[in-house]
Amino acid sequence: MPELTTPLDLEDLRATIAEIIDVDIAEVTDTADFKEELDVDSLLALEILVTLERKYGTKLAESNLQKVRSLNETYALLAEQLEAS
Repeated sequence: MPELTTPLDLEDLRATIAEIIDVDIAEVTDTADFKEELDVDSLLALEILVTLERKYGTKLAESNLQKVRSLNETYALLAEQLEAS
């Protein structure tokens, strides 16, 4: 079983996403819609996926882009992927 690069932590994930999309960490609420509320386009969403893959040592299919819509959804997706690997 591959070793986790970084343990999954909601606040750390929030900080990582805020940094990627270049917004204040307070704007990345648990349910804020990345696309509608934080102006995340498909390129930024892809950058989020790639960064999270590297950080957490997991593979996230591009089909998961639709699931990267809010912090809660992204956290759930990562937790599911990390559990499965």
